[in-house]
Amino acid sequence: MSHANAALAPTQRRRIALLIVDEGWPVAHAAVFFHVSWPTAKRWTDRYAAMGCDGVQDRSSRPHRSPRRTSPELERKIVHLRWKKRLGPVAIGVIVGLPTSTVHAVLVRVRLNRLRHVDVRIGEPIRRYEHDKPGAMIHVDVKKIGKVPDGGGHRFVGRQQGNENIRATAGRPTNNKRGQIVGTSFVHTVIDDNSRGAYAEIHDDETGAVALLRRAVSWFEARGVTVERVLSDNGSAYTSHAWRDACHELGIKAKKTRPYRPQTNGEIERFHRTLADGWAFSRHFNSESARRAALPGWLHEYNHHRPHTAIGAKPPISRLTNLPGQYN
Repeated sequence: MSHANAALAPTQRRRIALLIVDEGWPVAHAAVFFHVSWPTAKRWTDRYAAMGCDGVQDRSSRPHRSPRRTSPELERKIVHLRWKKRLGPVAIGVIVGLPTSTVHAVLVRVRLNRLRHVDVRIGEPIRRYEHDKPGAMIHVDVKKIGKVPDGGGHRFVGRQQGNENIRATAGRPTNNKRGQIVGTSFVHTVIDDNSRGAYAEIHDDETGAVALLRRAVSWFEARGVTVERVLSDNGSAYTSHAWRDACHELGIKAKKTRPYRPQTNGEIERFHRTLADGWAFSRHFNSESARRAALPGWLHEYNHHRPHTAIGAKPPISRLTNLPGQYN
C-alpha cells in the first residue's frame, strides 16, 4: 500500500484539482508540475469539481454488474453438497456441471473451502461463541486419567516394563485375571468461557462436584470475577438436588448441555486435550503422586504465561485483571 503523499494518492489528487479549479492553473501546466498525464489531471479535476473531496478518494474496482457470476441457486446447491456430503470441489463440479475452479471460488466466498470449518458429525458450519465478560459462563466437567504405577507407565518405559511396574506397585487394587492396576484419577475441571482461565482438582472418584464448585467460585472471586452461570453435562453429579441447591445458594444459573452432544461443552473438552498434552502425558512421572504434585505448577503456567490462540495469543490472566470495580 502506498503512503499518503504518493504521486497519485488522494492528497496529491486534491492538490492537482485545487490548483486547476481554485487557482485557475491550466490542466497541462498542472499535469507537468505534478508529473502526471494530461488526462489524469483532467479526470481528478472533473471529479473534484463535481463531488468535492469525496471525488478524489479511491473507489472500489468491483464491477456494478457481473452477468457471468454463478447463480444463487447453484451456489446454494454447492453449499448444500459441501455441508451434507462433505464433497470436494472436483466432485461437486461434476454434480453441478461447473469447473472445479468455479466451485472452489464459491466455497472460498462462503468460507467453506476448508472442511475444518464444518462440523464433522452434523455437516453444519461450526458456530463459535464467547461470552462478553469473565464469569458470565463457566464450564465444568471431569477428565478420567489412568493412574501412574510406581516407576512410570508404558508410554515412557515401554509395555513390558510398564506391566512390571504395575504388578510391583504396592497398595493398589489389581485385576485378578491380568494383575493390572484398577485405578483412575478423576480431574475435576472448571474453565471460564470468556478468559479461558482454568481451575482443577484431582480426586479418586466423581463425587465432590458441589464442593469443587464452591472452591472454584471462590478462586474466581479472588480474581475479581463473579460467576453467573455454569454449564455442565447431564452426569449424575450435575443433575442431583445437591448441585441444584448449591447453584441456587451461590446465585448461579445451572445449565445443561444437549444429551450426547459433547460439542456443546466444547471449550472444556478442548481444555482436556491441552491438559493431557501439557501435563498428564507431557513427561515421565515415576509415580501418581509425582504427577499430581505437578498439576498446580502447570495450571499456573497455563493461566499466567501460556498464550491462548482463542483470546489473541495472550494468557487467560490477561482477561482476569483490571476488571471494572476490581479495585474499588
